[in-house]
Amino acid sequence: MHKGNWKKLFTLLGLYIAQSVPMSFFSTVVPVIMRQENYSLESIGMLQMIKLPWIIKFFWAPLIDRTSTSIKHYRKWIIYSEIFYAIIILSIGFFDLKFDFSLIILLMLIAFVGSATQDIATDAYAIHTLKPSERGIGNSMQSTGSFIGTLLGSGALLVLYHFFGWQILLICLAFFVLIALIPLYFFKSNRNISTKQAGVKPIRFSDIGYFFVQKGMAKRILFLFIFYSGIIGILAMIKPFLVDKGFSIKEIGIMSGVFGTSMGALSSVLAGVSVKQLGRTKSIRIATLLMLLAGVYMFVFTLGEVALLNLYLGIALVWSAYGFASVMIFTTSMDVVRKGREGTDFTLQIVITHISSMLIAIFSGKLADTIGYKGLFVAESILAFIVLLATLVLYKEPNSVRKLELE
Repeated sequence: MHKGNWKKLFTLLGLYIAQSVPMSFFSTVVPVIMRQENYSLESIGMLQMIKLPWIIKFFWAPLIDRTSTSIKHYRKWIIYSEIFYAIIILSIGFFDLKFDFSLIILLMLIAFVGSATQDIATDAYAIHTLKPSERGIGNSMQSTGSFIGTLLGSGALLVLYHFFGWQILLICLAFFVLIALIPLYFFKSNRNISTKQAGVKPIRFSDIGYFFVQKGMAKRILFLFIFYSGIIGILAMIKPFLVDKGFSIKEIGIMSGVFGTSMGALSSVLAGVSVKQLGRTKSIRIATLLMLLAGVYMFVFTLGEVALLNLYLGIALVWSAYGFASVMIFTTSMDVVRKGREGTDFTLQIVITHISSMLIAIFSGKLADTIGYKGLFVAESILAFIVLLATLVLYKEPNSVRKLELE
């Protein structure tokens, strides 16, 4: 691969890690700290509010697209939102979680607005700098960055908190977010792109609605809504499943938090290679097969005695299927964005997957309560098989992508 391409991929990887490490810390480690400080479960549940900006970020995505008439403008959005993100994180460190809980929650919410804004701009920046033939491996950096961020944010930072405490940890976290900007500052894309296209009107807020009424978009929306359905339920219930099997928090952290996310990161890289070598259609088939295999395996191995080695294999399959599938969602979402609306259209598609995943995760908990884990694994396997068949109808590689593959 050309040296410039490696710089491009490294830049994207750094940006996606930078946005996911604090997110992982605030959403997974802070609840642990709060519980140690004897906060109620109701208060800990309130912490989920900080994810709201990532659900509603499509509301301000048009502003970023409208004000970005060149790729340099997207870079500025990334830099400014990242600096804002770091400043808010730094300020949180000067408050006490025990006495300033409500204020800290508010600041976390504001920080996630900065993070969500950086994500919109970064996705649009990636769309413009990556050739269609590079999008697979480019999006593997997005998925891999997310997994690495989860690994660092939910594992390494908890250890650092134990040794250095709240304030020092938040200072280090803010500093890390700023360091991630260094590759972006030095990387200059050799694709001298102006995002201002002849005959393309500036984006308006109403364009959000027009996205959904495009020809063939109903199939795309259904594809996005169901694609994760055969794996998210298992992923959501894997930790409670391990708890009920008698594993300690430390053991679960290693099995799912370290080993599982590492397998997800590795699978994301392989998915990028798959898109490059096999194309999008075949890679989507592989993703759906992996999700089906994960569900079937989790059901079959629970029929007998749960051996530790078999359990690790099951965790590897679940996280690998999710990592592979994530790259396919990101890559195909880049393929169907409108000119001048790249950040908005990509964001809308990812938000659809967030909403569907949230609903599936909630439903999976109720289902596991009603029919048990084995029943859940059967249900998820059936869903994965339905998704496999549905994608044969719902996904067709755009002609524009095939024409530009050799670009």
